[in-house]
Amino acid sequence: MNDDTIRLVTIGRMIRRRRRLLAVLAVVGALVGYGVSLLVPPRYTTSASVLLPGAWEERELVTQAEIATSSVVVDRAAAALDWAGVSGGELRDQVSAKAADGNIIKISGTADSPERAQQLSDQVAQQFVTFAAQITGDGTDPEAAAPETLRQMVVQTSRRITELADAAGPGQTVESVQTRTELAKLRTALQEAVNKLDQADPVANQVNMVVMGPAARPAGEAPPTRTQLIVAGALLFLLLAVIGHLTAARMSRRLRTEPEISAALGSELLGTVEVSGEQRAHQPEDRGPRARIRRLLAVDIRWDLPAPRTSGDDAGRTIRYRRVCARLRDRLPDHRRLLVVVPDGDEIALRAAGQLVAEAGSDPLLRVVEVSVSQPMVPDRDDESGVLVVLSAGSWTAGELTGIAEACADAAHEVVGIVLAGTVWARPARSAGRPRDAATPALAVSDNAPGGSA
Repeated sequence: MNDDTIRLVTIGRMIRRRRRLLAVLAVVGALVGYGVSLLVPPRYTTSASVLLPGAWEERELVTQAEIATSSVVVDRAAAALDWAGVSGGELRDQVSAKAADGNIIKISGTADSPERAQQLSDQVAQQFVTFAAQITGDGTDPEAAAPETLRQMVVQTSRRITELADAAGPGQTVESVQTRTELAKLRTALQEAVNKLDQADPVANQVNMVVMGPAARPAGEAPPTRTQLIVAGALLFLLLAVIGHLTAARMSRRLRTEPEISAALGSELLGTVEVSGEQRAHQPEDRGPRARIRRLLAVDIRWDLPAPRTSGDDAGRTIRYRRVCARLRDRLPDHRRLLVVVPDGDEIALRAAGQLVAEAGSDPLLRVVEVSVSQPMVPDRDDESGVLVVLSAGSWTAGELTGIAEACADAAHEVVGIVLAGTVWARPARSAGRPRDAATPALAVSDNAPGGSA
């Protein structure tokens, strides 16, 4: 696992080098979101408000909101709407209610058209008001109907008192005057009792719920809309692609440091050389459809490697090659022939090997071969004094490099050294007539080097 910290510069480099692939994945995600929007029908939502007069506590308002979405209210609304194929159970999932400020219950209805959403909200609000009136006044529950019954009995009693007062006469005798006085006191006491009953019974003051007008017809779809699904699909695919790239880089087992590479190949590092990061001009390209797609999406370019630094000049790069050749001469004073092994597919190492052959000339004599890392096979030893492995850092795992070292040992070759190759950006020439003799042989040899000898 790579323990390097994932920083913003790493993410920026990944987005810059994988922008074509990320753009294609974003388009694919948008198309997926569009397909989902075709499968999910549009939904429209609107609300109707019901005002509850009087003083209400918060828990009582919550209870009324629960009643508004109860099965009794929704079933009555479904029966009143009489939509084909739509039952109360299905409407229950499309209706919601919540208590708002000012003793208001907002009842929301969702349907597949603005007209149906408006009708659903209005009908549920109306059925809620009707049902609330029934359970507080005109219901069949004896306890709920007791206050209203008592009021009716008080009215009947008051009428009876009036009849008794008329029967007692116009008040010409003392007894009739006393009787009329007692009856008037009784009527007054009954009226005061009714008034106290009205004040003590909050339900009596709260039954007059009012629907505050019809629900507004919705002008747009309820979330998620088609546009939101398309944008969400594009962002989701883009995010997954970024996370996938970062996870792959985090879990990468490619060796990057010199000690790790030396330990995997079992030899010593002789030096680090540089090649220009510019595109090769004479390298034949693959013509298959997969190769074309990879080039189109730029996925054949490593994104997890730092950007090449700017090189000083051609002379500085040439000095590095000459120093490596000098170290080879010190290691092999009597034997002047080496086999240069380059992992197959490592273009940077192949170009560096070609430049190394050009700088070495015939002392020592180098022969370049490319070896597959999946099935490494090194030519048998002829008159070579050993193997020089040239590769780029951060491209191969320990198992792949160990396989190359084992293939060299199987062919009776000794790995005498390792050369790491890296890329740099070449500075522009200061003058048009300046010779570039150092760079020309490298390109020429790298194209013809595999299998040939210098």
